[in-house]
Formats: sequence, C-alpha cells, structure tokens
Amino acid sequence: MEIKIFDREKKNYYLEKTFRDKELTFLYDSFLGRTLLNLLVKRRWFSNLYSITNKSKKSCAKIQPFINEYQIDMSDYKQQDYLSFNSFFTRKIITDKRPIALIENVLISPADAKLSVYPINEQLALNIKNSLYSVNSLLQDDTLSNEFKNGLCLVFRLTVDDYHRYCFIDNGKVIKQKSILGCLHTVGPISAQKYNVYSENNREYVVIETDNFSKVIQMEVGALLVGKIVNYEVSSFSKGQEKGYFEFGGSTIILLFKEDTVRMDSDIMKCSSESIEVRVKFGEKIGEKK
Repeated sequence: MEIKIFDREKKNYYLEKTFRDKELTFLYDSFLGRTLLNLLVKRRWFSNLYSITNKSKKSCAKIQPFINEYQIDMSDYKQQDYLSFNSFFTRKIITDKRPIALIENVLISPADAKLSVYPINEQLALNIKNSLYSVNSLLQDDTLSNEFKNGLCLVFRLTVDDYHRYCFIDNGKVIKQKSILGCLHTVGPISAQKYNVYSENNREYVVIETDNFSKVIQMEVGALLVGKIVNYEVSSFSKGQEKGYFEFGGSTIILLFKEDTVRMDSDIMKCSSESIEVRVKFGEKIGEKK
C-alpha cells in the first residue's frame, strides 16, 4: 500500500510505501492473518517479546540495511556506537538540525511525523481515516472530553524512518496524566480502515495547561511492535523540551485543542481537507494562536 504525502520542506508530493506491507496485508486482509492478529500479534506481550530481540548486541547487524532501505540521513544525528538496534532507533538528533520556532504565539510540531487535522464536532465526534471516534473513547473521561467540543484534533503518524523522540508544544504545566492499557494494532491505513486503533491501542496522555493555547491534551499511542512508550516525569515544562520517546515501531501522537485556540497553517488545512498527510518536523511552525 502506498500513501500520498505532501513534503512541506521540498514542496512536493511523494508516495510512502508501508513498512512490511506484505506482512500487514496478510494480517489484516486474510482470514488466517486476522486469526493470528487477534489471538497473538496485537497482544502487548507479543510486541514486548519482539522488542527484546532489538535490544541484543546481535541486532546491530540490522542497522545499516535499515538506514539504506529507508534512506535515513544520518548527518542529522549524533555520531555514536550503537549497542543494539533499539539504541539506534532511539538515537538523538543534533539540536541544530531541529530548530524550535520559539515565537510565543507559534504552534510547533511535537515530532517528525505525517500530520492530519480533524475537526471535533458538536457531538464530540471526529472521523479519522473513515473510522468514527468520540473524544471520550480516546480519553475515557466524560468531563474532560466535553471541554473539547468544536475543537481540533491533530494526528501525527510516526513511521519507522522518523526521529522517534517528541517534545512539548508550549511552555506550561502538567495538570493530569493517564495511562490506558490496550492492544497494539499498526497505526497505518490498513488497520485504521478496519479498527478504531486510537481508542483500542495502548496509550498515555497528559492534560497540560499551556501559556498560549489554553488546556491541551497530548497523547502518545503505541503501535504494533512498539516495545514501549517512554515519558519523563515532569510537573512543568518549556516549549521544545523533550517529553519522551518511542522504542521500535511506528507510533502516533495526538493533540486535542479547545475551540478557537489555534489556527493551523493553510497548506496543512488544505491537505487535510483532501485526506493527504503533511510531512512535518520536530519544532517547526504548523500553526499559531488564534
């Protein structure tokens, strides 16, 4: 399966090939595959077991072929000796390669990702990739969900070639945090068409009070073969401060904004209206305070 993406930096469109496309097609589009998926593959313990193999010294043999296959520009990253494939996957970037847009009314991307924007309607529902979600199904908190009526939902889909560390989008403080146990589907289109992956998958979120965008939800969603979501314990934070990272796999970050708090950049809104994801980078401007 190929996905059409708009690259803001290069100002062109490209087709992204799904990671392990043949295996995912088998799991999600065949009877035997779906049986294995439901009994085994989507279980958290399966992904945890898989992650162990990526923490061994032998897994270093996978690094260079992975760089070659996904054409990863390693000049963006600090030079180091990797002890495992997982240590490569969670590598740190050279700070100057991801400058933070520090103007106070500017909204930044929390990660390198493919971004889509969805309106939250009066009934607190949103349609993500032809799957209908309620805000409460994401948050499992009726009172909190009601605060985001007519707001915006930003979905940042991280693929295996992305930088897998993420940051806070403004200065602020943490009001509440919650972890929700779930299964682990892939977050790619092949599963999003069949399952409500963002409300079924393992996820963590914080409610944050920000200086410029009022109360915001920042959620990390685990995905198939993701060993772990690693978030740091903080009570207050600054814009661009690292919030945490994902271990191996594709994953998703979701931001929820209240009504009339943010205005997204026009190119992002145009692409989202056409169901085209936009490639964005950690720290870059994607909108502004409304």
